[in-house]
Amino acid sequence: MKLYYSPGACSLASHIALSETGTKFELVKAALQTHTLADGTDYYTITAKGQVPLLELDDGSRLSEGPAILQYIADHAPGTGLAPAAGTMERYRLMEWLNFITSELHKGYSPLFNSKMPVEAKEIFAARLKDKYKLVDARLEGNDYLLGKQFSVADAYLFTVTNWAANVGVDLTEFRNLEAFNARMKARPAVQAALKSEGLMK
Repeated sequence: MKLYYSPGACSLASHIALSETGTKFELVKAALQTHTLADGTDYYTITAKGQVPLLELDDGSRLSEGPAILQYIADHAPGTGLAPAAGTMERYRLMEWLNFITSELHKGYSPLFNSKMPVEAKEIFAARLKDKYKLVDARLEGNDYLLGKQFSVADAYLFTVTNWAANVGVDLTEFRNLEAFNARMKARPAVQAALKSEGLMK
């Protein structure tokens, strides 16, 4: 199994999830600026989307889109509790959070990474992003994770995108529940392993 990734990108969530399962996998670094691999391979020849994460299975088939990959990883490691059982209300809650993170938070950061975006526009997008985090912070009140006490792949995704805040000047320190969540995440061995492997932690 191979995970195509870029350090600190949304692929970090899949990296964390794989580390949580103890699954053996190979990391393949993709430079998103040049869309090349370390050996010079054009990443577009691997995936027409040119994006990470991309999970290549042992049979050579490939799966893209972070939320889909996260659920695939969880479903193939059922004993880990990374996702509730399919068909249960709890599973739909997981899907609800994965969709919220990908559409409201993940995409909400995109304008802030755009160097051509005017400062005034970035301030508007940052304010919108913080409004979305109010909902997350409220959910984390009295809960260790998004689904309550049980860690899930949605938490890996939330942690990953939230790590981008400092890089784009979005101050989230007012959200105490979110701050506590991030501290819990950083204490998880699998999270530390993924961060160190990507050169994001010493």
